[in-house]
Amino acid sequence: MYSQWDIHVWTWQNPTSRRTARLLARWAILLLRDLFLHGPRRFQDFQESLTGVAPNTLSARLKALESQGVIARRLYSKHPPRFEYYLTEKGMGLGPVLKALKKWGDLYR
Repeated sequence: MYSQWDIHVWTWQNPTSRRTARLLARWAILLLRDLFLHGPRRFQDFQESLTGVAPNTLSARLKALESQGVIARRLYSKHPPRFEYYLTEKGMGLGPVLKALKKWGDLYR
């Protein structure tokens, strides 16, 4: 059913598999969805739209997406330091992927 290439693509030694797993981490896709729908967002904006996510989990997901270069943050208040998050060019490239996932989800509810 699967070729050797297909099997190799989904092993953990493959960088694509590791990146995909990080993107599919709980809440990460919903964070990206919010950024695509609403543009730059603040931490509290995410907390309001993603009910049930713990602040430490939200912070960890934002840091992970930032370390992957999918999102970036900029300072909007110095005292106390506060940031807003936005999609990078790399993150914007995920638009077609998220649209395809939505379409698939709508088709197979």
